[in-house]
Amino acid sequence: MTKKTAKRQSAINWFEIPCADLDRATMFYETMLGTKLVRNDHFGPVAIFDAEETGTGGTLVKRTFQKPGATGPMVYLNCDGDLDEVLARVPAAGGLVLQPKTAVPGGYGHFACLRDSEGNHVGLHSH
Repeated sequence: MTKKTAKRQSAINWFEIPCADLDRATMFYETMLGTKLVRNDHFGPVAIFDAEETGTGGTLVKRTFQKPGATGPMVYLNCDGDLDEVLARVPAAGGLVLQPKTAVPGGYGHFACLRDSEGNHVGLHSH
C-alpha cells in the first residue's frame, strides 16, 4: 500500500533565529519591522513574530545549543510591500544592509539581505 502525501501549503512551518542577547535582538526586529514581538518564557526565553494563525510562525531564541552567526540557514521575512521602509530602519536598529533591494526575476517581487544585531544573515522579501 502506498501512502499518499498531501501537498504542503508552505515549505516552512516554523523558524527560529538564534541570538546572544534576546533584549537587543527583540529591539532590533521590532525597530526594523515596525511591529511588536511577544515575549514568552514557556519553552525558554523567546520573542515571537506576529503571524496569522494559518501562516508561518517563528521566534527569536536564546539557547545554549543555538548560536547566532552568518553561516546558518537563511530566513526571508515578509515585509508586505514595505521593503523600502524596513530597509531604511535597518541601520538605526543596529543592523547592516548586505544586499540592497533587488528585483526577483520573473516578477516575484523584491528581496534584500542584512546582518542583524546578533550577526545572523536574514533576508527580507516583498511583493
